[in-house]
Amino acid sequence: MARFWVCVAGAGFFLAFLVLHSRFCRFPVLRNFTFAVSWRAEEILYRLDVGWPKHPEYFTGATFCAAVDSVNGLVYIAQRGDNIPKILVFTENGYFLRAWNYTVDTPHGIFASSTQYEQSVWITDVGSGFYGHTVKKYSSFGDLVQVLGTPGKKGTGLNPLQFDNPAELYVEDTGDIYIVDGDGGLNNRLIKLSQDFMILWLRGENGTGPAKFNIPHSVTLDSAGRVWVADRGNKRIQVFDKDTGEWLGAWNNCFTEEGPSAVRFTPDGKYLIVAQLNLSRLSVVAAPPVGSIGECSVISTIQLADQVLPHLLEVDRKTGAVYVAEIGAKQVQKYVPLNSYVPPFGS
Repeated sequence: MARFWVCVAGAGFFLAFLVLHSRFCRFPVLRNFTFAVSWRAEEILYRLDVGWPKHPEYFTGATFCAAVDSVNGLVYIAQRGDNIPKILVFTENGYFLRAWNYTVDTPHGIFASSTQYEQSVWITDVGSGFYGHTVKKYSSFGDLVQVLGTPGKKGTGLNPLQFDNPAELYVEDTGDIYIVDGDGGLNNRLIKLSQDFMILWLRGENGTGPAKFNIPHSVTLDSAGRVWVADRGNKRIQVFDKDTGEWLGAWNNCFTEEGPSAVRFTPDGKYLIVAQLNLSRLSVVAAPPVGSIGECSVISTIQLADQVLPHLLEVDRKTGAVYVAEIGAKQVQKYVPLNSYVPPFGS
């Protein structure tokens, strides 16, 4: 099967380039295309790194999420399937390093927390087995360090803290943790924990009003101290103050077709990258100024082929590269800022 990248811009559409490569023939669900990329307006901000990773044959399951350790140049990918390694570790250049599987049941979200003092990998596990309904901290080599929640038991409790299908988390450099709990489970809430795992504040319950959720699926922070949550079932992004948990507003106008499944800011804070799962679409959205939420304004979009299904994504805080976990295509793709250097394919 051929792999195509079609880029169009402006009012008159034109073919930018075509890349043929045979290594993606393992995706029959995509029929004649692995993906197609369509850009709105004239701002083309990203391009696909077609040579990443060097060995995609390590993708043997449904790839649900990706995390980036920008300090050490590592990319962690979590996949689901029977009798396969659940966690894959690549370099940012696409070379496979290692895999591990210890105590991982059914991964949903992943986050790499990396400072000059500590490197760790956090995983939200939604499985029904012994390790499910937990948020777990690992070393970069897969050693289990910490378990939050009641392993194997879903619940709504706060003491001890329980989860039901925790979707994703974001860890600040300070060690504070933000967790969205409720990928279709009992809970629809956003929890902030201190670095010693004490609950600092909690917001949310099932509903459509302010600070209520219907499948809170992804969470991220901006440099202005605001917490952004992909409220997928309500087709909006909600915003909170990171210190107090106060509700600051919501974006509803960009997601009338389908709610957002993933949210991450670019390193310069200018844009928010948003994925919409069933539309197989990525959007680059203008970030609002400090002190205002305003309205959602899409700068450009990347339209993937049907059934690619971008689930969660991560942005490298150093290079700005975007890693997109596609559960339909069973792969992770890397997009790089247009002005960055990408080595020639095959080099």
